[in-house]
Amino acid sequence: MSSTPDDPKPDVDVEVTSEDKSAGEAKPAESGGEQPTDRKTPRRWLRWILIVALTGLLLGVGAAVGAFYYAKDQFERGGPGDVDTVFLLERGTGLNRTAAKLEEQGLIANALIFRIALQIVDPESTLKAGEYLLPAKASMADIAKILREGKSILHKLTLAEGLTSWEAMQVIAADPVLVGEVPEVPEEGALLPETYLFTRGTSRADIIAQMEAAHIEVVERLWEERAENLPITSIEEAVILASIVEKETGVADERPRVAAVFTNRLRRGMRLQSDPTIIYGITNGQGPLGRPIRRSEIDRKTAYNTYQIDGLPPAPIANPGEASIAAVLNPPTTSDLYFVADGTGGHVFSKTLAEHNRNVAKWRRIERSRRQ
Repeated sequence: MSSTPDDPKPDVDVEVTSEDKSAGEAKPAESGGEQPTDRKTPRRWLRWILIVALTGLLLGVGAAVGAFYYAKDQFERGGPGDVDTVFLLERGTGLNRTAAKLEEQGLIANALIFRIALQIVDPESTLKAGEYLLPAKASMADIAKILREGKSILHKLTLAEGLTSWEAMQVIAADPVLVGEVPEVPEEGALLPETYLFTRGTSRADIIAQMEAAHIEVVERLWEERAENLPITSIEEAVILASIVEKETGVADERPRVAAVFTNRLRRGMRLQSDPTIIYGITNGQGPLGRPIRRSEIDRKTAYNTYQIDGLPPAPIANPGEASIAAVLNPPTTSDLYFVADGTGGHVFSKTLAEHNRNVAKWRRIERSRRQ
């Protein structure tokens, strides 16, 4: 049947392709520039960086802990020294040099560990100069303790009673441990005979100063404890008389009795008549006379010849010990006025001149028999 204009359009089947669909969809507006990349990539790198950093930190901490315990073990472990060893730490030696010296002498295994350990454990403490006996196999910890405590080896010097100051200087000069020049000879009687302890590095001037200080302490203390009504009026006179007592006898228990004889003589105005004073006037204290006193020397008047002068000589004739000073300041009460050698190293005492002369004659016979 034919169509007319008034008829509606016939239905037409139109096939829509996929290109048409895509063409029909709205396209997003272009923003300009590149499209964003995958956001997971930077997060992944950050995670790896953190893992590596944490691993490094743990390794570092582990290494530090391991190094600490290794160093601690080495510091406390027995050392390489096979025998007891004397170690001298000189004044002014720093920690670095001390550690190096210990390692050089085979006393510690590692100077660096020794040095660091001391700086960490107690940085304020110091190593004290001195001479130390380090035991065999002593650990670094043991050695550090010894050097910090400063209990160094002590040496001895003995000044015997009755030595003159000149003779004392010979003893001090000959000591192999003391250092420094020998000072001028001190005044006679200014040193206290005693055994002195000192460390290596002590100077001769220091040891003399100790002897002088010890003398002053003793005489001042004993002077305060002196007996009343003594025939001596000063510390100086006490030392002079004590030096004569010291030279007259080497027997300790005779000193008080010899002091009593001289005290009794001074009280009576009698001359002391002491042979050692004559000898000092001849030698000036520079060693022994080495021969008997001559008659001419007894008759010659000098400042020290107590056969010819009244009272005391002008100065001491030796350095008296504490026992002789104490004996002079507190002599026993006796009637003795004389004494002479008895041939056994001691003396025989008497109250009268007649008794004394008999004792002298006996001593002369002993002397003659010894010369035969």
